[in-house]
This record gives sequence, structure tokens and C-alpha cells, in this order.
Amino acid sequence: MTIDEKLRFMEEYRGARNAATGSEVDPNANVTEKNIATLAVELNKADHILLQRAVMKNYLTKYFGAELAAQYEEDLNHHIIYRHDETTGAGGFPYCVAMTMYPFLLDGLTKVGGGSTAPKHIEEFCGGFINLLFIVAAQFAGAVATPEFLTYFDHFMRIDYGQDYYLHLDDVIEPSRGMTLRNKIEKHFGQIIYSINQPAAARGNQSIFWNIAYFDRYYFESIFDGFFFPDGDEPCWESTKVLQKLFMKWFNNERLRTILTFPVETANILVEDGHYKDEEMANFFSEMWAEGASFFMYQSDSVDALSSCCRLRNAVEKQPFSYTLGAGGVETGSKAVITMNLNRVVQDWDRAGRAVPLARYIEDVTSRIHKYLTAFNHKLWDDYNEGLLTIFKAGFIELDKQYLTVGVNGFVEAAEYLGIKINPFVKEYKEFAHDILNTIEKLNQAERTDHERFNLEFVPSHFCGHLRNKISSNFSKTRVWQQHGQRGARVELA
Repeated sequence: MTIDEKLRFMEEYRGARNAATGSEVDPNANVTEKNIATLAVELNKADHILLQRAVMKNYLTKYFGAELAAQYEEDLNHHIIYRHDETTGAGGFPYCVAMTMYPFLLDGLTKVGGGSTAPKHIEEFCGGFINLLFIVAAQFAGAVATPEFLTYFDHFMRIDYGQDYYLHLDDVIEPSRGMTLRNKIEKHFGQIIYSINQPAAARGNQSIFWNIAYFDRYYFESIFDGFFFPDGDEPCWESTKVLQKLFMKWFNNERLRTILTFPVETANILVEDGHYKDEEMANFFSEMWAEGASFFMYQSDSVDALSSCCRLRNAVEKQPFSYTLGAGGVETGSKAVITMNLNRVVQDWDRAGRAVPLARYIEDVTSRIHKYLTAFNHKLWDDYNEGLLTIFKAGFIELDKQYLTVGVNGFVEAAEYLGIKINPFVKEYKEFAHDILNTIEKLNQAERTDHERFNLEFVPSHFCGHLRNKISSNFSKTRVWQQHGQRGARVELA
């Protein structure tokens, strides 16, 4: 933006109803309270988008040629694809992460720019954990997941209050205040939860997007098999089980008092022969749903995979243990997401005369998306090698354990355009779903390399960049997308 355009934006933002309606390029900003901090962040988002596109075109030209770089911009402008979180600075941040916290037990925050050393007691763990989340979230565009959170919490509780602390929750531990051990644990929960749900300056005055995981016995034993804490202690299922239940109930009740968005919770549970193998945890999760708790459920007939993020399944291909990496299987995430607008793609295919089978047409678009994601992956590796990705350098996550994500939206609309009845029991609809998704997934596997792992997600639309994608490298067109933007306008196919 020019200075005049920024001055105009500031005046309009002052008069906006809230931070979301005041945004011109990122109405899905996840905040409603308008203040000078949100203004400062929104002011430069258009510049960040243009910078990220310039960086992408440079990397695409370097690795795939100028023709594909030009095609990338054309695909964005034609709304075939949507590049998630283009508004992050520095040419683009990694997207989201599910990390192991084991380096935190070894080095505290010293390897990621903090001063805190490794925690030894529950109070130090809670305080350091809050700071850790803020440090990590500042270097990612999206969610931060800590599947080990309650297991580590339990470890420090057993250090301070004994291996059988979970059997003495109602014992009074501070007579002068009448505080029980249960009260103490809940105070620690409150310290963490209310801290995380506060605005974070490093995230545009948004709170941290935080995810945690719950396990049934069989998931827990699989994930933490062979795991040792630095002091030689091993994870304990019986005490962690009680702590999981205590936290879920406390969090559900606390949400009756105030709005608490995070953490996003996912329960992982094993199914065997059509039944839940751990009936106790299955019944408890059902009870919590009946009480109004809000959490995801990931059910699998194998513990070789778990869900630690909102939509991301982590397949545990191997599970070597290392003191520097922690438990196998909890590290995952997405380095970048590019979503295919399937409805637009199908209509383009139709208007082009259906010269090739739809699956082949989808394959060509998917292969382009893979190249776009690969170019960004090269950018991240350059950042890593130059010491800019300290979370990765410190061992909380490995770049090669994260996915490059091909997103899909407009699926139902594409089927409707083709006259297919939207019903999971209709053969034609099932065949359409199989053909499209199987085509993408097969190509994801075929084009996988040592440094590029592709996965497939259905993603929420959330405006899907209908305004953002209007941005051109020529700022003289700025007024067009500003006027077209977020106040209820729809982008129709030409």
C-alpha cells in the first residue's frame, strides 16, 4: 500500500464495528475487539501477501521455471487454489505443529531464546509451559498441539505429591486455606488455561491456537511404550487417566463461567471388532458429551495413528525412542496448506469440453499444487539452515515429519454442479467421492520424497481468500479488491 492508502485504511478501521469487519484482507482474523494492536497488524497484511507471493514466484522460478511461477499467480487469481495464511510475514511461516515437549524437559526454554531452565517441579512446569507455547506460537501461522501435556503434568505431580497422589485428591494439603490437592491441581489448570486464552502480541492480538490430546489405555501404552523421562521415571497410565478425567470435567464446567476457546480437545480411542476396547474411557467420553463437553473423537482400529490437531491424522510409521525427541508419534503438523477449489476446477473442466477424464484433470491440478508446496518447502529449509526456525533446531519438531497439505473445498458444490444427488448412500455420489479423493491421495503417495510428504484434508472455507486472491502485484488495482471485499460480496464465476 502507498502511504495515502494506509492513511485511508487507518481512518476506515477506526470507524469499523470490530476487528473482523475492519479488515480488508483477512476477515477471518479470529478477534473481535478492535484496538491499536489489531490495527497495526492489519495495516501491513496486504504487503505481507504480496511479499509471500513474490517469494513463492522466486522459488518456483528457481526450481521449476518461470512458466510455473506465472501459472501459480494465475491459479490464485482464477481461484482454482487458495493459499492459506498468506498474511504472515517474512515470506511465510510454517503453518501448524504438533510437537514433542521433551526438549523442554532437557533444556527448558534456553534453546528457543528463553531464560528458563528445565522444570523440576509442577509450578515450574506450568509457568514454563505457558511461556513455551507463546514462543512456539509466535513462529507458526496456525495451531500448536501438545499431545503430551497431561502426561507431563502427571509426571511433575507424582514428583511433588507422590506416585499415588491421584488417590488423595481430597486430602487437605494447605490447612490454613482449606486447600485440597484437587483444588491445587485445578488452580494449575486455571493458570495455564486463562493465560493461553489471552491476546498474544506476537499473533496479532489473537490468543494462541492450542490443541491437546486425550488417550484411552491402548493409545497411551502404544504412544509411550519405551518412553523415559530424563530422571528415569516412566509415564503412568492410572494416574494420567485420573488427571485426564479431572481436566475434562474441570474444563467443561469452567466453560459455563466464561468463554474459553482453547485448548481444542481430541480424544483418541481404539476400536476392535466394532467395539471400544477401553470401555471405561469410552463410557467416560460419552458421559462428557452428554454433559455438553465439546471435543473431537478420533476412532481407529489401529494405534499406529492418532489425531493431535483439528483435522490432521498422524500415521506412526516407526516408533524409535530417543531422549532428544521424546515419544514417537506425537510430532506432526503441516508446513503449508494450499486448498483446491474443486467446484471451480470441475466447472473449468466442463467448460473446456471434458477433453480428458475428470480424474486426469484433477491429477494435473494436484501435481501443480505439489510443486507449489515443494517450492515453499525449499524456502523453509533455507530458513532452517540459516537458523531462523529455532523451534525445529531445538528438536521440538522435525521439518521432515511435517506434511505439505493439499486442501479440498467446494466438494459438495462440485457434485451438485454435475447433477449428482448429495447422499452418502447414492452410488454415483460415492463413486464421485472415491474418484476425486483417491486420485489426489494416490498422487500424494506417488510424488512423496524424503523431504516432501503430502497429505489431503477437507478444509473449512472461511471466505477462502475470495478477497485476498484479488490482490495483484500491481498496487494500482488495490482499490478494486478493497471495494469488492468482505462486506457480504460474493465472487461469482465469470
